Amino acid sequence: MPIYGLRFRALGQTLYHTGPADLAVGDHVLIAADQGQALAQVVSGPYDYVAGVEPESLTPIERRATEEDLAEGRTNEKLAREATEFCRQCIRDRRLDMKLVDVEVFFDRSKLIFYFTAPARIDFRELVKDLVREYRARIELRQIGVRHETQMVGAVGNCGMVCCCRYLRKFAPVTIRMAKEQNLFLNPAKISGICGRLLCCLSYEQENYDRFHHNCPRLGKKYQTTQGTMKVLRANMFRNSLSVLNENNEEQELTLEEWQALDPHRPEPHPNNAQPKQAQQPQKAAQGDGLLVVSVTPENVDDPNLFADVLPPDAPLTAGPEVQPQQAQPQAEAAPAENSKSRRRRRRKSPQRQDGAAE
Repeated sequence: MPIYGLRFRALGQTLYHTGPADLAVGDHVLIAADQGQALAQVVSGPYDYVAGVEPESLTPIERRATEEDLAEGRTNEKLAREATEFCRQCIRDRRLDMKLVDVEVFFDRSKLIFYFTAPARIDFRELVKDLVREYRARIELRQIGVRHETQMVGAVGNCGMVCCCRYLRKFAPVTIRMAKEQNLFLNPAKISGICGRLLCCLSYEQENYDRFHHNCPRLGKKYQTTQGTMKVLRANMFRNSLSVLNENNEEQELTLEEWQALDPHRPEPHPNNAQPKQAQQPQKAAQGDGLLVVSVTPENVDDPNLFADVLPPDAPLTAGPEVQPQQAQPQAEAAPAENSKSRRRRRRKSPQRQDGAAE
């Protein structure tokens, strides 16, 4: 069956599904979701093959959407806008340090998903109860990262093009080491996106840089070659070459093939100059991102143990052990007394030291 690219929201990701051959771009269809049906729009296709997508694993399209289905979709969009305003007002009233990004309403209005960002874990137990009582449906609060926020909202990057996260299905880890190996200026304004994180495009060419640095000698080191001692100065991945300094203090540019033909090897260190290897420190366990996903229904909204596994219980407001004033006062007076005794002892000893020095 042909493969079509579907989009559930105007700024959502494009997902692929199989369907009949009579569909065109712009048509609305219904597909089977986790809970019920979902209304989507055809944005691309039909394709016979999509790279990286197995047709056997794709969900088929159920049918073309009718006028009643489109009316339900417009009603859901209106409900999503109203839920957004209501949730933001509740956040302001309860003074929660969180930012609501988007609200998704299921086609049959049995579930509402609220996507938000927060710098840390937020105690939103009362907020969930307000939402459940207002809409009498399953409410799910899902915390997302800043990259997912940019992906959902959509924006233009520093290069003038649409942000890459709009098309990425998975976010590859991006580290500052990539920027260093690519000889980029470590200016946060240049290597960071509008989300404040490192640019996703830094990982696109990292495989080529890793392959080049794997075959490239270490910069600043001296090597013994068939033409004498040479010191590696610079490396250029685009030219696949090295800049070395020979014994005559002349700079030469060699390709990696020419460099390997010189049979380079590092001089063996003298036994007396060999430094002991430092013990390898144990690596710290990777910490999670701390993102939360909580789902609440009208049936269990009043359950006192609903958030026991997600949020810590309220800590009792207990004060520390009280100190009686009668006990604290003598301790305060004892310190000056000891200081006065030590001063008297130093005064008695000081004449003896002076007499001993005079003798």
